[in-house]
Amino acid sequence: MKSIRRQLPPLTALTAFEAAARLSSFTKAAGELGITQAAVSRQIHLLEQDFGFPLFMRSHRKVVLTVKGKLLSEATSSAFNLLTETVTDLRQGGTSADLTISATVAFSHFWLVPRISEFSRQHPEINLRIVTQDDIPDLQRGEMDVAIRFGTGMWADGHAEALFEDEIFPICSPDFARSAGPIRSPDDLIGHSLISNETDDPMWTGWNEWLSAFGVVVPRKPLGLRCSYYTEAIYAALNGQGIALGWKRLVQDLLEQRRLVRLTAAAIKPQGAYFVVLPTRRQNREAVMLFKQWLSVSSHEPMSTHL
Repeated sequence: MKSIRRQLPPLTALTAFEAAARLSSFTKAAGELGITQAAVSRQIHLLEQDFGFPLFMRSHRKVVLTVKGKLLSEATSSAFNLLTETVTDLRQGGTSADLTISATVAFSHFWLVPRISEFSRQHPEINLRIVTQDDIPDLQRGEMDVAIRFGTGMWADGHAEALFEDEIFPICSPDFARSAGPIRSPDDLIGHSLISNETDDPMWTGWNEWLSAFGVVVPRKPLGLRCSYYTEAIYAALNGQGIALGWKRLVQDLLEQRRLVRLTAAAIKPQGAYFVVLPTRRQNREAVMLFKQWLSVSSHEPMSTHL
């Protein structure tokens, strides 16, 4: 069996290629590496000679990866990220004290942040950073250590493990419930102010889907406030502006605090579930595994323990 050194191209050439592929520019790669553009071009040319096929399609103003170049780019980025993490751990005495967590705005706001202090009490040596964004970041870029996502569990950039499912039902403020009168079935909701939020997520369940599940004909222009985000819809409900759809895992604390009340026993389960997602092709550090363990325990504890 050949040694790794004899099978791999020179590290200098791979370093130049990784930078040029990531930055889509020989010139920018040269600036980052502190060498000339000609040196970057020469290293990549040597790499292409070694492989026997082009890695970039070159034009006057830009360079674009070929199909095989994209495969090599993914492999070098993953390998360099893993090497960087390992070196960082070794320099810090074997464990990294930083942990970056990705979650949606709603999950972070209503579920994670109210509970994360318990993890910090158990592991004060770990510095936490929570990145809230509804767009799904690519875990292979190395900016996030772990993600909490809602969906089917099928993501190409990570290994997903199920946390819990959810259920959806109408909610509103106690004052609004008193003024609205009896609401015992989904049909009774029609004619009341229904708060909704805009989203491009195909996994999200809105009023049309929820009411249709019970055979209720939805008016062409239903009454109610439209919000950009789910967090805004919940705060509108808290302030008595109408009825919102409550995702149980997100609003349970507010229900137990009696700041919101549930209307009707009717509920549906959404298509997906919540998952913890760890990057593939990367070493899982101790901090990541500790958080994953805490998350698994916390997700099965009664909600009232977090009031």
